Amino acid sequence: MATQFSESENPRWRNTFFPVWIGQAISLVGSRLVGFSLVWYLTTTTGSATILTTISLIGLLPEMLLAPFAGALVDRWNRKKVMVIADSAIALLTLVLAGLFLFDLVEIWHIYVLMFMRSIGGAFHYPAMSASTSLMVPREKLTKVQGMNQVLHSILTIVAAPMGALVLGWLDVGQVMMIDVVTAAIAIFIIAVAAIPQPAIITTQEQKSNPVKTMLLDVKQGLHYVVGWKGLLYVLIFATFLNAILNPAFSLLPLLVKGHFQLDVGALATMETAMGIGMLIGSVLLSAWGGFKKKMYTSLMGLFGLGMAALLMGLAPSNTFWMAVVGTFMFGLANPITNGPLFAIFQETIDPGMQGRVFSLINTTAMAASPIGLAIAGPLSDSLGVQSWFLVGGIFCVTMPILLFSNAKVRDLEKGNPNAEQFRQDVVADPT
Repeated sequence: MATQFSESENPRWRNTFFPVWIGQAISLVGSRLVGFSLVWYLTTTTGSATILTTISLIGLLPEMLLAPFAGALVDRWNRKKVMVIADSAIALLTLVLAGLFLFDLVEIWHIYVLMFMRSIGGAFHYPAMSASTSLMVPREKLTKVQGMNQVLHSILTIVAAPMGALVLGWLDVGQVMMIDVVTAAIAIFIIAVAAIPQPAIITTQEQKSNPVKTMLLDVKQGLHYVVGWKGLLYVLIFATFLNAILNPAFSLLPLLVKGHFQLDVGALATMETAMGIGMLIGSVLLSAWGGFKKKMYTSLMGLFGLGMAALLMGLAPSNTFWMAVVGTFMFGLANPITNGPLFAIFQETIDPGMQGRVFSLINTTAMAASPIGLAIAGPLSDSLGVQSWFLVGGIFCVTMPILLFSNAKVRDLEKGNPNAEQFRQDVVADPT
């Protein structure tokens, strides 16, 4: 069974990892085209904000609610099979939807079903791929690989909308669905033939005979693993607050542009493009540099940059739109520098057999924080002005690096879980 390794132990790791990474990148392009096409189709055919928000909710809730259980199952199941089955199910449903579009039989509920199934597939695919990466990439290269992931997402952030608009100028929505089917098929084939590592799994006869009980206990073990590792718990709590504050702030960008700066949609596009360019530069920088030797220092530096960017946007007078553009650029630049090293630490230090459920727990907590933040940000921004929420986010992000740096358990997160050996002994002694 696979374990984590250094580059000297497996210098040919690129031959396995990069074909899988390229396949995932190709599939992601297709997914972005589908998302853009469906949103545009619903916008032009219904003009309903309720339908658009419902689609977003349908795409969010299943993954958020299923993620802890999916992560537990991923840690026990064959991760290669999980990814192939999840992606194949999504591709098959997309193929059906493409046929409905091509024969002009599509209904709104068909799109709801596709988004729902995509979310379920994502709940299984994300932890399986994330946990597998830590066994395919040497420890010392995980940060650079995370930088590459950020580069990919940054490029798609910049080009997804214009690329989608260009494709829809040539093809109808059903044909765009077929593009996604083809890109998914490429990714599925690469995963199917690749040697995806699998960690050692201890399964008793009782666990085999009680799969539901086993799954629930696995979820419980994942929670205990996080709670028992104080450094990881503190970071997770911080990340939850960060998502609750910053995600709503940037959902308020249209109001900042129109209400505060009294500008139009072109100004909003300028800010979003500036953020995408900043993300791209930050991602390339992280991928080439790799960050400080102590990854947590790199992440805390990026976090401070996020805070300065948010403060700049919150303090910009109504006649200095350029300050907001600089702020969004800085935010994009700091984002991968904050997240990339932190995720690399998780991949390097969390037990391979626990990564599926821990990553899912992190993902669920982060997603759950956004609606809570939105519920607070709306009324507060209506009362105090939209810039107030950017100021709240900026103060939080500037203050938190100092507090986190002062905590020895957070500073030493890269040393791993100090209770890992005891945890393993407890699991072996009482696996159920």
